[in-house]
Order: sequence, then C-alpha cells, then structure tokens
Amino acid sequence: MDDAALTELMHKVRTGAVHPDDAVAELSRLPFADLGVARIDHHRALRQGLPEAVYGPGKSPEDCVTIVAELLENGTGPILVTRTTGEQRKALDAAHPGAERTGQLMVWRPDQPVDDGRTIAVVTAGTADLPVADEAAGTLLAHGRTVDRVTDVGVAGLHRLLAETDRLMAADIIIVVAGMEGALASVLGGLSGAPVIAVPTSVGYGAGLEGVTALLGMLASCAAGLTVVGIDNGYGAAVAALRQLRMANP
Repeated sequence: MDDAALTELMHKVRTGAVHPDDAVAELSRLPFADLGVARIDHHRALRQGLPEAVYGPGKSPEDCVTIVAELLENGTGPILVTRTTGEQRKALDAAHPGAERTGQLMVWRPDQPVDDGRTIAVVTAGTADLPVADEAAGTLLAHGRTVDRVTDVGVAGLHRLLAETDRLMAADIIIVVAGMEGALASVLGGLSGAPVIAVPTSVGYGAGLEGVTALLGMLASCAAGLTVVGIDNGYGAAVAALRQLRMANP
C-alpha cells in the first residue's frame, strides 16, 4: 500500500464504490501480513516511499513463491527478489510468470519510466563486478529510473575511464562498483560534483580480503562526501540513489 493506493481507497469509501467493511478488510493487512515464513511489510511504501524487496539467499523456492504471491495480490509497486538461485527462478517462473530479469534479480510489476531528465550512472571497475552492478541497475530500472551503464573502466587502465568523462559528468548520481583496492570510487569522487555512491565488491586476490580492502579504501577516500554501502550490496546502493532523488523531488 502506497500513498496513491490509500488515497484511492479512501475516495472509493467516500463515494460508496467500496463498502467500509471491505476497506477495513483491505487495511487489516497493514502494517504487515504474517505468512508464517515471513511478515510482509505492506506499510513500507507509506513510510519510506519504496516497497519491501525480497532477499533471496536463505529462502526456499517455496518460500519465495509464497512471498511473491502475497506481494502480487496485496502489495503495490515493483516486486523484487534479489540474488535468486536457479531453483528459485524455476519455481518463481512456474508460479508467477512474466518476471523481468537482470542477472540474478527478478522483477514483477515494474514502475513506468520516470520522465524527469535525471540519469544515474552505474560504473564498474571490471567485468567481474557486473553481478553487483546488475543488481543496482535492475533495481533502478524497476523503479522507473534512467540508467547509464559504463563497464570495465578501472584504474588499471585509466584512459578507458577518461574516454567516458562526458557521459559520467552528465550523470545526476554515480554508483561506482569496484573490487580489488576500490580506487575507482576515489577517482570519480574527485572528478564529479554529483553524489557518488561506492559499492565495494568481493572481487580480488588474497589481500583483497573478500571485499574488506575495497570497503576500507572507499571509507578512507580523500574524495570527500562519498557514500559507501556494504560489500556486494548493489541493491542498497540503488535504494540510496532512489532516496536521494525522492528527497530532491518530494
């Protein structure tokens, strides 16, 4: 349930199109629906402006099917299941066909494109960072945002990044996805005046410590004002960007 859906429901009650008892039954699912395996937060869009997403790891295919069914029937806005496995995707496609996929992200009921002229660049240091970038870009697209993807422009070949300077400087927000030492976030944070959201990835050799080195490097960046999310958290980076845009255009 979001602001628009709640307003429409109240209007229908006022005009007599919906009986008050039916409205009470619909509202009884707020703030959450207890499915046993999960408590679905139908109130989140009202509180935060974005509906709840489903984190795939640790859930059985049957759990995913049950949760998506509840969101399809009683929720509003995009439905996202992140980091799905092959078994989860097979079960979800069979039970709820029509999902869009970006990497391991599955999306039902995406928003219509937002025509406000704002663009979010999703930039990867290397090709190995693409799964995390897919999660970020897919989340943004599900919420109707325009995404410009720039791939494999890490600091090991800085000329590749400089060739895309005009595109990157035109972005309203930049999401940087980088492993190894995470230096690309500092470079872009020093070049662009737009908000830069850095996503460390677990890509790298032994001293990369499965993303810890990139995370610490981004947190210690001399490029002031970077936003840094957790390791491999493409979804979190996308939500940070969506919140910034929402506050800029309430």
